[in-house]
Amino acid sequence: MKSNPKYLSPCGLYCGVCGVLYATQDKNYKFLERLVGVYKGKSSDETNDKLNIESIQCDGCLSDNPSIFCSDWCQIKKCCKDNNYTGCHECNDFPCKLIDNFPMPVGKKVILRTIPYRKKYGTEKWITDEEARYHCPSCGNKLFRGVKRCNKCKAEVDLD
Repeated sequence: MKSNPKYLSPCGLYCGVCGVLYATQDKNYKFLERLVGVYKGKSSDETNDKLNIESIQCDGCLSDNPSIFCSDWCQIKKCCKDNNYTGCHECNDFPCKLIDNFPMPVGKKVILRTIPYRKKYGTEKWITDEEARYHCPSCGNKLFRGVKRCNKCKAEVDLD
């Protein structure tokens, strides 16, 4: 699979399977509003004040339109840039305190799975396998990271 360089997040959360990206591309403002509510429940008061549909819309971590999480708040992205890494998979200190303190439990779980995988198998296989992973095992519907139920057949899923 040919990768979209805008989706190659330094942290290992491949953007090509992100619900925020899907909602942005589909202009699904109702879903973006729900995501704002989810993130507000897990963020500080200062962060909550800046979260809205416009600030979370994203075309990929490395695009010209990243979400506020990737553009303003991601210390992992800053660390990789400061150390001339394309991602954590190039760092010998993985996992570090930035990963240990990652604010979203599902994200942290995925990072701990994907970074060693990308390091061992390479970027293209990482992308191919992340794309393949996020489909409903019951009906084949394309899903996104963090989903607990297929929006098509309603089957419960645990893909992360």
